[in-house]
Amino acid sequence: MYTIILEGGWDSDMVKAKVQETLNLDAILFKCRDILRKARNSGSFFEKRDIMLTLVFLRFIGEKFEDGVVNLRNSLEKEGLNPDDPDIRAAFLDDPTFVDGTYNLLKEARWQTIINTPAPKLNVALDDALRSIAETSNQLKGCFVEGSFTSRNLAPTDIKQLVDEVNKISHKTFGEEKDLIGHVYEYFLREFAVNATKEEGEFYTPHDVVQLIASMIEPFDGTLYDPCCGSGGMFIQSTELVKAKRGDISRINVYGQEKEPATYRLAKMNLALRGISHNLGGQADSTFTNDLHRGLYFNYIMANPPFNLKGWYDDNLRNDPRWIDYGLPPQSNANYAWILHILSHLKPLNGVAGFLLANGALNDDETVSIRQKLIENDKVEAIIVLPRELFITTDISVTLWILNQNKKGGKYHDRMLRNRTHEYLFMDLRSWTENPVKNANKKKVLLDAEQIRKAADIYHTWQKEGTDGLHYEVPELYRSVGIKEIEDNNWALTPSKYIQFIDHDLDIDYPKEMARIQQEMKELMQREKKSQSMLEEAFRGIGYGID
Repeated sequence: MYTIILEGGWDSDMVKAKVQETLNLDAILFKCRDILRKARNSGSFFEKRDIMLTLVFLRFIGEKFEDGVVNLRNSLEKEGLNPDDPDIRAAFLDDPTFVDGTYNLLKEARWQTIINTPAPKLNVALDDALRSIAETSNQLKGCFVEGSFTSRNLAPTDIKQLVDEVNKISHKTFGEEKDLIGHVYEYFLREFAVNATKEEGEFYTPHDVVQLIASMIEPFDGTLYDPCCGSGGMFIQSTELVKAKRGDISRINVYGQEKEPATYRLAKMNLALRGISHNLGGQADSTFTNDLHRGLYFNYIMANPPFNLKGWYDDNLRNDPRWIDYGLPPQSNANYAWILHILSHLKPLNGVAGFLLANGALNDDETVSIRQKLIENDKVEAIIVLPRELFITTDISVTLWILNQNKKGGKYHDRMLRNRTHEYLFMDLRSWTENPVKNANKKKVLLDAEQIRKAADIYHTWQKEGTDGLHYEVPELYRSVGIKEIEDNNWALTPSKYIQFIDHDLDIDYPKEMARIQQEMKELMQREKKSQSMLEEAFRGIGYGID
């Protein structure tokens, strides 16, 4: 992206023009991607991605340290102390202590040390920085692979170019509140992993989708769990909502699990940088075969599990207590294994979960008996079909499921809820596609803040005291139904079976519409005839009649 700046008056013979490049995060990442594609020894997609994420991590933690030092100097000056005095500097600044969660970095780990290192020594300097961080912070240990830069050994010009580009990425420029590491993760997934699929675990949940889930279930305090937490983006973007609504992320403790080691490290890195209290287990592992949080129950669960995941089943899972009351989920895909796993971790009295699944889970034949028990046991509260094209790497249509352990009513945060026993809310948002994302590599839409607020308001109004759940509907958008109607539809949870859709063709005044079309065609044919006459006249004028 460029801006042309004109200097001097319009009457000047020497108008000076210069092109000022406006910083753009995707443009910076594009340059980094290009450097890595051309570089020798840059490795596979995953290794390229990890190089970039580790550099961005060092940049972010270094910038936070620099900000912390500035804030500390300002505090000293307010106390009447001179931060440049040798004794004061030795006491407070040479080995600073921060009360806001900022990490103290030794000199070799600071970004200013890295950016000023000569190109031939950069690989060693980067690994020295990682080693120093791992040795001085238990919380950051395990967030990255030590020794990765010297083992990869990029050419001095390549690593120097990368570091210079990453130096442009600053929360001062792009906003501290954003999940910038998640943005980098998504960008490299989109640009490098042409064949990456959701089943490979490489998937990033868009910001607007996370905001929709969080706005629905309101994870404002207590414990929040994600059984397939990926890069930690679900946690980070949820805590944004907590800060906006309640102002204190310390009220939330997050728990998660991730199968892929590289993504697990990324999540730890991301959460540590944000100062978010977290427990992701001691290592990367499968949520199904080694549940690292077995026996724990959570206030809130938010998740975007791999769609239609195959190969999840192990014979040791046949009599697993997570589905002992509902029956063994189909081995063909993990959709209902995820549902029952999530349900098994919800606090029995008031736990709430919001998670995404492919639409096929709403009505597949293999899972009728499990779905029936979920409905009869009153665990399902709402089913919301989302627009297509919300995700970068797939255009599959998905559904937001909301499970609730307490549909009997009572106080929830600042709201009084009515008894919703055996009532179910269906919403269909597939028509909310009026916000296309510009300059995307593929067709993509997003939900804007007003749409998210409207969807959450529909759900919260349905829940609250005074709402008539038997007559709560807007055709083509939402409807509340009772259990008998779902039973009559063989326990299907497909919203289109319950929401009224209007045949708009019945409202057309056909004689009037045909008269309009007739007039338009008449005018079009007259214009075409006039154009043809003008063309013939033009050819005759040059001596080449085409009659």
